[in-house]
Amino acid sequence: MNGIDVLLDFAARPKDVLNALPSLSAKQLNQHPEGHPNSIAWLIWHTGREIDVQLSDLTGNDELWYSSECRDALALGDAGDSLGYGHSADDAAQIQVQDAAAFEHLRSYVTATLDALADYCRSLADDDLSDIIAEYEGQPISRGTRLVSIIDDATAHLAQATYVAGM
Repeated sequence: MNGIDVLLDFAARPKDVLNALPSLSAKQLNQHPEGHPNSIAWLIWHTGREIDVQLSDLTGNDELWYSSECRDALALGDAGDSLGYGHSADDAAQIQVQDAAAFEHLRSYVTATLDALADYCRSLADDDLSDIIAEYEGQPISRGTRLVSIIDDATAHLAQATYVAGM
């Protein structure tokens, strides 16, 4: 098994977690348990946005958010166009779904970003994973490190959403 195979296996995991989410009402999706600023809707939306924005940066392709029907269907305004990092409680509260159809739009958006991520990984060779693509606090970030980070964030946020949904 090479590095690309490992990434592809790892990249499939968030979709399994997404598919484990039960059907929820808009009220359940928009709740802020114990006053936490992030609702289930926010966690799912943020998962899609963090994959989409970072993958767009890697590929040079447009973000799916702007080319899919999800953005228009959810009508989240400027808050929806953001990434979610650094959201205040007020910003996060703006990420709300109105009905079950909106939940399905979110689910479809995250699925599309995960599919695009897997397609991108398939386009790479093992040597591409070592390419330095950025720097963080003076430390080089490789393509492989960025991809692992994207997948890890997606899994963590969707697992949080699934946990809260089970409550």
